[in-house]
Amino acid sequence: MTGVTRAPALAPTRAEYCVIACAEAWRGDGEVLASPMGLIPSVGARLARLTFSPDLLLTDGEAMLVRPDGTVEGWLPYRQHLAFVTGGRRHVMMGASQIDRFGNQNISCIGDWERPKRQLLGVRGAPVNTLNNPTSYWVPKHSRRVFVAKVDMVCGVGYDRVAAHPEAARYHRIPRVVSDLGVFDFETPDHSMRLASLHPGVTVEEVREATAFDLTVPDPVPVTREPTADELRLIREVLDPGNARAREVGS
Repeated sequence: MTGVTRAPALAPTRAEYCVIACAEAWRGDGEVLASPMGLIPSVGARLARLTFSPDLLLTDGEAMLVRPDGTVEGWLPYRQHLAFVTGGRRHVMMGASQIDRFGNQNISCIGDWERPKRQLLGVRGAPVNTLNNPTSYWVPKHSRRVFVAKVDMVCGVGYDRVAAHPEAARYHRIPRVVSDLGVFDFETPDHSMRLASLHPGVTVEEVREATAFDLTVPDPVPVTREPTADELRLIREVLDPGNARAREVGS
């Protein structure tokens, strides 16, 4: 009897590389509360929990701890949530309407604060997040409008501002910024942004053209790691079978 030959799996898409890059933000975190904001970060956090970070805690955003499939596994009273937030035991991945070379983030307004050209979300929890627990960022469309020389308003606090007041930021850390072009970190002597990896098919020139400040660029630039066969199966069949990720990041 002839064995069944399976068709080769489709190559990973750009969106799936972004999922992997977001998931990697929580590698090695241990038992911390993962707070992903946005579709691809959420798929990434759940993937991390199912694979290399089994101790991660996931929340429904209200009062429950949940498994990656959404079933409840515990109660998270608000006082305990605040203890996670203010004690360095949460790692949030936020969005950024603007971000600069030191990791200052803006989600409040575009233009002068007194007469803004555009009103956005508002400061929300960004100052508390960045000063009290690790904060990463997800940017689905990398451009000079987002990666700016100077943010119009500081919501999330960057490394240059923390340097002047280290006593106020005991748990401040920005592990990574993930965009549709690559992964960025602040592993430089002055904690300015560095290109940590490029997604396949992206060039350094494309990243530089889409960034309004000078990046530190290693030579050579690593490539964002490819998802394993099991990770692809989980993404495609378990975590996002409707392929909503493709609507956030195209091919």
